[in-house]
Amino acid sequence: MKAAEQAAAILRGYNGRKIRIMEVCGTHTHEIFKQGIRKMLPENIQVISGPGCPVCVTPIDYIDEAVYLALEKGCTITTFGDLIRVPGSEKSLAAARAEGAAVKPVYSPLDALEYAKDHPEEQVVFLSVGFETTTPPSLMAVRQAKAEGVMNFSILTANKTMDNAYLALKDSADAFLYPGHVSTISGTKIYHDLMDQGISGVVTGFTGPELLTALAVCVKKVQEGRPFFMNCYPRVVTDEGSPAARKLAAEMTDLIDSEWRGIGVIPKSGLRLKPECADWDARVKYDVPKMEGRANPACRCGSVLKGDILPTECKVFGNGCTPEHPIGACMVSGEGACAAFYKYGRDF
Repeated sequence: MKAAEQAAAILRGYNGRKIRIMEVCGTHTHEIFKQGIRKMLPENIQVISGPGCPVCVTPIDYIDEAVYLALEKGCTITTFGDLIRVPGSEKSLAAARAEGAAVKPVYSPLDALEYAKDHPEEQVVFLSVGFETTTPPSLMAVRQAKAEGVMNFSILTANKTMDNAYLALKDSADAFLYPGHVSTISGTKIYHDLMDQGISGVVTGFTGPELLTALAVCVKKVQEGRPFFMNCYPRVVTDEGSPAARKLAAEMTDLIDSEWRGIGVIPKSGLRLKPECADWDARVKYDVPKMEGRANPACRCGSVLKGDILPTECKVFGNGCTPEHPIGACMVSGEGACAAFYKYGRDF
């Protein structure tokens, strides 16, 4: 019997207490749907979607800051496409663009830097969001701008680190499916440290067999009653991860307390450019005032991100909140849990 078939048999045959497994990677969310894994799981194995979508956990006041820079400061906003449609307190960047703001989608921070170099008459701001995987490219763009003296480029940071998020969500799941891409940067040491604090999880890849194996490992290990960690993605994820990427972050940023949509402020989970990079820090450069974001009261993205409810348990899911007319970030982003439930099925 192949490993994937053995894993599927373990999952189908499980008849113990309810086990909650939280995946914290948007790609995992979608692949679990695409591979039909949710449909094959018994009711006592629940896979819940946590804060693995960087756009989804970015707080509303960040969108308000970006809109402020676009409309009040006249900056050209460059960003990945998903952020353009995320609602702010009063409007999205798409709405700001309809009012005349310059909002341009780009594929990378270096693309934004090249745009700034080609348009020296514009003040260009790149919206830097994401976890350990997407932070290094933003920092490389700042480092290059600093080295070349490109003064019309800056970034608005909402970069986050995952390790303390697991601590904040400790009581939300029996085990985590740790994100493969993030783990290529962080390495596995943080997961051993989390295990010492009573948090269990498995690093996994993105294929059907890899996901089935990781879920089966979680089910077997949870039954043993002890905290555990296992690397089920050793062909990509190593113990050391990427020292170069972590060194770059340590050299150019400071850890700060950071707000996660729906979860609240998680200590030492955000990154801010160091003072020596202030000329490329949009908040400092444009003296952005403190924003107090206001969520649409109908949106329950926060509860979805904590695993308290399924997207389908939100009253506006598919009824007012759709990918075409999103009310919350989890329906906007291609990695969002609400978008996944809407696209692949709502009967889970």
